[in-house]
Amino acid sequence: MSWLPILLLAVLTFSLAVFVLKLPRTLWTLFGSALLFGLAGYALQGKPGMAGAPADPVAQDGDVTGELLVTARREFYPSGAMPSRFVVTADAFTRRGQHEQAANFLRNAVEENPNDSEAWLALANALVEHADGQLTAAALYAYSQAEKVDPANPAPTYFLGMAFLRAGEPDKTLALWRELLEQAPEDAEWRAPLATRLERLEAILGIAAAPPQVED
Repeated sequence: MSWLPILLLAVLTFSLAVFVLKLPRTLWTLFGSALLFGLAGYALQGKPGMAGAPADPVAQDGDVTGELLVTARREFYPSGAMPSRFVVTADAFTRRGQHEQAANFLRNAVEENPNDSEAWLALANALVEHADGQLTAAALYAYSQAEKVDPANPAPTYFLGMAFLRAGEPDKTLALWRELLEQAPEDAEWRAPLATRLERLEAILGIAAAPPQVED
């Protein structure tokens, strides 16, 4: 039930932009996609059932989306294994919203080590953000390389789905995440969180599960 106020707030925000602020119809899809991306990010990181507590001040030079991308990406890799020095430096730029600089460092990372899956993934995410949410050919290539280098890791497919959501194509996100969940090993640690995120996204999009068919 704690998700209901959040969804209502999103609907209210969209209605305010359209009917009060007179947002042009050509921007409705982009604005709606941005709201969906924010909700999906909250589904990734948020814990609506957790009790409230005073929050630490947020640095003025920080970037919420960049911080979220770095934190979420690291969840798919061993906490004890540090990324390459290029990725660490690029993450600092990403956290500040300086995605072009981050991409430049990450190009050096994959040039030095083409088998660095996390560097390829970080590069793909940085390229998407630098293009204001557009899934460019370079970003698609980086996602594909990340998957090619480490096919057992679900992160490239998951973040490709996030990129499609960012670009306003949630149907492709649903298709990717559903396929990823179907192929997930039963004992995979990320299976349950992915199932929860997929369920929340379906709820946000108003997609209900099909009722079971009754055989005659």
